[in-house]
Amino acid sequence: MNDKNPDISGQDFPEDLPQIGEDEEFCFECGPQTPCFNRCCSELNLPLTPYDALRLTRQSGMTAREFLGLFANFSTCPDTGFPQLTLRMVDGPEALCPFVTPAGCSVYEDRPSACRCYPLGRGSRLAKDGVAQRFFVLREDHCKGFECRTVQTPRKWLQSQEMAKYTEFNDRYMRLLSMVCASGKPLDAKLAAMAMLCLYQLDDFREFTEKMKLFDRLDLDEEQKQKIMAPEGDEAALSFALDWLELVIFGQCANLRKKV
Repeated sequence: MNDKNPDISGQDFPEDLPQIGEDEEFCFECGPQTPCFNRCCSELNLPLTPYDALRLTRQSGMTAREFLGLFANFSTCPDTGFPQLTLRMVDGPEALCPFVTPAGCSVYEDRPSACRCYPLGRGSRLAKDGVAQRFFVLREDHCKGFECRTVQTPRKWLQSQEMAKYTEFNDRYMRLLSMVCASGKPLDAKLAAMAMLCLYQLDDFREFTEKMKLFDRLDLDEEQKQKIMAPEGDEAALSFALDWLELVIFGQCANLRKKV
């Protein structure tokens, strides 16, 4: 099984994988020119972060419920009570990714952060000065990409894979998970359902926002409200959803203020 899980967010840094500095060099390339092309796109244990789901859902043109119903497996994180989603492989002996084709990835522009980061792993956790991160090299027997002479560094590789926006949202998500884990109180069923709505069902969350008149309770300017509710404003909606969920769980959020 290919265990693509490059964003080890909110966990202790693993000691059993070789670490690599952000500007340390390694050789790697991936594409149709590599003999193992597409070999890493089967039998995956591939997590879907909220931002991953946002991008893939939007790319599909489906509602969040439709997309997740077709392409996601669901479980619960025992430490936090948060929903955990992984990409559902196609039934069959090869257990292929549902988006892989002989020509490569059919959702390449919106591929998940796990695929973008590979063959690197990124461990992240909260630190006094923000987010501490380390990088790891994931070497699998099937991968021939390390046999090339193309020199990379983690910084260069992640920039080329356009990871910045994914990292921004993944770190915000990691922060919320870490806060709940540190509290020692995993989410109950009601809060877990709220987390699912906020993090993975943005179209339903917008309807919830309107129905429950959330904006009437919060100090937000009109421009913020319009961005959150706009059909093209998924990033703004997810940002608001993360803040709202933090407010619901902890009763306060630095980015959201209740109206007095």
